[in-house]
Amino acid sequence: SIKKCPPSPLTISKWNRLRWRRAKALAEASPKQPLTQKSLRPERRQRGGLRLASTSAGAAGMTDNIALQPVRDKKRHDNKNRNGCCPWSRCCGMGDFRPRTVWLGHPEKREQRYPRNVINNQKYNFFTFLPGVLFNQFKYFFNLYFLLLACSQFVNELRLGALYTYWVPLGIVLIITILREAVEEIRCYCRDKEVNSQIYSKLSIRGKILCLTPFWISYFPHFCLVLGSCFLRTDQLDGETDWKLRHPVACTQRLKVMPHLMFLGDDLLQIRSYVYAEEPNIDIHNFIGTFTREDGDPPVNESLSIENTLWASTVIASGTVVGVVIYTGKELRSVMNTSDPRHKVGLFDLEVNCLTKILFGALVVVSLVMVALQHFAGRWYLQIFRFLLLFSNIVPISLRVNLDMGKMVFSWMIRRDSKIPGTVVRASTIPEQLGRISYLLTDKTGTLTQNEMVFRRLHLGTVAYGMDSMDEVQSHVFSAYTQPSHDLPASRVPAATKVRKTISSRVHEAVKAIALVHCVTPAYEANGVTDQAEAEQHYEDTCRVYQAASPDEVSLVQWTESVGLTLVGRDQNSMQLRTPSGQILNFTILQIFPFTYVSKRMGIIVRDESTGEITFYMKGADVVMAGIVQYNDWLEEECGNMAREGLRVLVVSKKSLTEEQYQDFEARYVQAKLSVHDRSLKVATVIESLEMEMELLCLTGVEDQLQADVRPTLEILRNAGIKVWMLTGDKLETATCTAKNAHLVTRNQEIHIFNSVTTRGEAHLELNAFRRKHDCALVISGDSLEVCLKFYEYEFMELACQCPAVVCCRCAPTQKAQIVRLLQERTGKLTCAVGDGGNDVSMIQEADCGVGVEGKEGKQASLAADFSVTQFKHLGRLLMVHGRNSYKRSAGLSQFVIHRSLCISTMQAVFSSVFYFASVPLYQGFLIIGYSTIYTMFPVFSLVLDKDVKSEVAMLYPELYKDLLKGRPLSFKTFLIWVLISIYQGSIIMYGALLLFESEFVHIVAISFTSLILTELLMVALTIQTWHWLMIVAELLSLACYIASLVFLHEFIDVYFIATMSFLWKVTVITLVSCLPLYILKYLRRRFSPPNYSKLTT
Repeated sequence: SIKKCPPSPLTISKWNRLRWRRAKALAEASPKQPLTQKSLRPERRQRGGLRLASTSAGAAGMTDNIALQPVRDKKRHDNKNRNGCCPWSRCCGMGDFRPRTVWLGHPEKREQRYPRNVINNQKYNFFTFLPGVLFNQFKYFFNLYFLLLACSQFVNELRLGALYTYWVPLGIVLIITILREAVEEIRCYCRDKEVNSQIYSKLSIRGKILCLTPFWISYFPHFCLVLGSCFLRTDQLDGETDWKLRHPVACTQRLKVMPHLMFLGDDLLQIRSYVYAEEPNIDIHNFIGTFTREDGDPPVNESLSIENTLWASTVIASGTVVGVVIYTGKELRSVMNTSDPRHKVGLFDLEVNCLTKILFGALVVVSLVMVALQHFAGRWYLQIFRFLLLFSNIVPISLRVNLDMGKMVFSWMIRRDSKIPGTVVRASTIPEQLGRISYLLTDKTGTLTQNEMVFRRLHLGTVAYGMDSMDEVQSHVFSAYTQPSHDLPASRVPAATKVRKTISSRVHEAVKAIALVHCVTPAYEANGVTDQAEAEQHYEDTCRVYQAASPDEVSLVQWTESVGLTLVGRDQNSMQLRTPSGQILNFTILQIFPFTYVSKRMGIIVRDESTGEITFYMKGADVVMAGIVQYNDWLEEECGNMAREGLRVLVVSKKSLTEEQYQDFEARYVQAKLSVHDRSLKVATVIESLEMEMELLCLTGVEDQLQADVRPTLEILRNAGIKVWMLTGDKLETATCTAKNAHLVTRNQEIHIFNSVTTRGEAHLELNAFRRKHDCALVISGDSLEVCLKFYEYEFMELACQCPAVVCCRCAPTQKAQIVRLLQERTGKLTCAVGDGGNDVSMIQEADCGVGVEGKEGKQASLAADFSVTQFKHLGRLLMVHGRNSYKRSAGLSQFVIHRSLCISTMQAVFSSVFYFASVPLYQGFLIIGYSTIYTMFPVFSLVLDKDVKSEVAMLYPELYKDLLKGRPLSFKTFLIWVLISIYQGSIIMYGALLLFESEFVHIVAISFTSLILTELLMVALTIQTWHWLMIVAELLSLACYIASLVFLHEFIDVYFIATMSFLWKVTVITLVSCLPLYILKYLRRRFSPPNYSKLTT
């Protein structure tokens, strides 16, 4: 017999050696293929290869329709990397992400498989639409109850009347719901189809090649390694609208490529190389990889970073790009930072659902009481079911229809409001949520600010220059470049000679440093008189625009131009400045150290071509630069003064290097960049060796312009009892300045800046320090927030919720959504998220109410939001007016519909009690259907037009909004009041009809039903606070419909009897007795205990 047993380690090692020999034999057949352990693993099939992106529009010939916008793919077609229990089930998650090697010029290699790039925001497809809609409707108690009710009529013992009396109302509700869902699905399908149908041209020459035009395509669909220089916009990824320069892989930059002819030169296609990339992760600010070209002698290895990549969901703004696809689909950073959208159910709907459960409990109790009074005689269990059907009107089926139609009206009113033009309602099911917001979480860049920077101040320590003294700076710069002494730079004076610099030389050095230490690139455009090539050749000022990753840098370069030192040209290796006299200064760029969220500074090493001098310039935040520059006694104080004015402060410094110092640094820096493990730490260590004892040159102050009316809008929200939290990915200093400038933090409030923490002990100490503060705003970074939430989630949220304002900076998109979720869980209050970029989508979708602002950062946030506005200031009217009215109207409408159903149910209960607890319906057929539809529907529904105060008053007194936060318009107290009113009126009408009827049962029906209709119409008039002409039309129309229908109701009502005076006086008396006391109580209440809004209306 042969026993199955696991192989021994010796057997496994033999198997590995056998694989190694086979791989070695294959390598001898293709000697250029590297023989590594990675090559032994089978690679997944690649759908990509080389991809070309170009600004040329001459690629109209060969096109394929390929999805561009990547989203999370709901169906995983690749199971090779899954660690699940089976290749088909989804129970084990999406599998582990791993590093990958992408091969170029190796046709014998197996292609790597990529996830699909398809956007699909639909909830259903063609086959699941109807079952899905029905399931979503009947999974709630409310609709399931009426379905069981209608089905019970197929049982003869339980049937109380015609089938249409139960199935027609239910069918109307379902038809309206299905039509609404169908319209939304069709709109969603059209939006998805528009995005997925965007095209790009593709050529297949030993790989797939992609040609893109920046004005032809919306957003780049993949994550690619750049093999050619280009500019791109990342507004939908990190919220920054400015252009960013992406650097190519150096060894492929000069290979032949002719994108305008849609043909690639043989050089690029014949190279043999491979890319090693890290595993997919959510970090949008870093990337680690290496590029190896094997056909060189010796082979070339280059390190890859974020500067060498094209992120998905970015726009190619300028340049021609050849790219190697690394990630697609669910592996993209933008997708991994986006949470799945959830189906939002309003708090108001949950409260109404709770009330219907209470009504159902009352229905069961009444039915049991009726049977108990019969002493459970005979087939009592059937009697219970018959009474449940008989009193089924206690739970009104028309409630759901009225509320859904009311929400549609509220959404229409929001769209038609001329004072908030361009507002779009994308979720018509939750407009009343806007009336109960307790926490508003907003983005900063593009939402509160315009993302347009203005230079305000230059500080040199002993002298400061504001906007009114920039002419002095201009004169100093002019004199520095016109005096003969300029030919001998101060830095070339022997070190032994200590020369005190003049103000003119200090201003000149500061301006020169600001003009050099940046990542700004001037671009030239045709202006109708001068074409682009001529403008670039002659540095035409009228044709020049600046592009950079940060608007701060653009404002600084524009300021240096205004004072005389102009950036006129820049490429990857050089930079040109023009002096006031027209002289061109050439500088060679030796190294650039980009700004990162960890370092909080950026630096550049340049060589002056005229003198050969090498200088290291650096600028950054004061918190990090204070330990880098030489000792001084004014830096901290002046930075604080400028920050209190709401300015973004940057510290500028420099350090002169000898040729030997730079060569030594370059060798160590290149070696560190080639490291795959701990690359960031090794690179930072090498750079820090230069960052010592730097000369402090100046401080700059830049102001970020706020959006229109941001300050009064925030004040309105604050007075309305809404706490505002600002969640931004920007720097701590910038976020703090904006909070002060926008008056998110008032002048008399203290600001507590949460120190950076990395361990549990540090977080504990900081929380204790924060606990001792009272009535202060909190400013915390994303890293510290993550540590606090990991160890002290409950304590931190408890303290943060007590703050009048909270500012979270350096927040990742997933962190924003996490904060919203924690607020909902810890406080139970409603949250509203406002943003304008793709990095705000997760937060918007997670909040109870998401508002997207259509701004410079595109429409991704707007499309994902429940409501879309064009400006932040429109948020005040959206909440104070439309949110307040929607909630109050929905509350009044729901309670009146319940009152309408309880009245007729009370009359049925009285009727059954009088006639020996018989389960006989009082009204049958068309009477019971017409009561909830044509006789009372229009007046009741007209309550959606009611309002207690004018919109101007609601905006002027936002304190009125506070009353809604406690949910008083729809509470158990108001519900109980309406129940008592219903019982009183139903009892009066029924007992009055029984006392005043003469001989026939049909007279009871005529008197009671007519009194019931008139009572409902009068109660609508009693409830209305501000009359609208449509309300009057609805009242008269309903009364006219009832009078006209009496001719056709001879089966239920004696037509000859209703024409007598006896009928008229009896109906009048019963109606007055049921309504007059309520009118008297309403008058007394308004006279002696008026509501808050009544004082304003008078």
